[in-house]
Amino acid sequence: MTELQDQPELKGAQRPRTAARVAAVQALFQIEQNEDRAESVVQQFMVHRFGTTLNNDSYEEGYVPEPDTRLFVSVVKEAVSHRSLILDQLAATLPATWPVTRLDPVLRALFMAALGEALAGEVPASVIINEYMDIAHGFFSGDEPKLVNGVLDTAIKQLTSTEKNQRPSEAEDNKAD
Repeated sequence: MTELQDQPELKGAQRPRTAARVAAVQALFQIEQNEDRAESVVQQFMVHRFGTTLNNDSYEEGYVPEPDTRLFVSVVKEAVSHRSLILDQLAATLPATWPVTRLDPVLRALFMAALGEALAGEVPASVIINEYMDIAHGFFSGDEPKLVNGVLDTAIKQLTSTEKNQRPSEAEDNKAD
């Protein structure tokens, strides 16, 4: 065998947008747990954790294979900039006996990412719910994915209706001209 044949084949991510969402959950978890600044965590992921390595390191080793970096940055920034709004919506959606602080920190980061992405308004709610349910299955083996489905369905409807009501209508914009 030649030296080149001994090297493992590098493979790209099968789903770069899903990889970006998983990375966003990981980054938001790190931001909350370590009280890090979002900008420094995003930079750390971009430099040290993204891409395919020669020995095909994966999520378990802390690497994220070829994510959609634009989506990753957008989700993290939206979640961080709307943190209070997202946490308030989670508190309103969850039962009063289950405060947001009682949620598993990974689950809380997942909700932050999903609701941050929903607030950006670029992806349909059904896609966001399905993607984050899939991600929840990767982190949890219990009933958490069902919780993700129910909470995201309710919270996204509430958040997006609130956002639409706060935006001025196009008619009002045209009157100002």
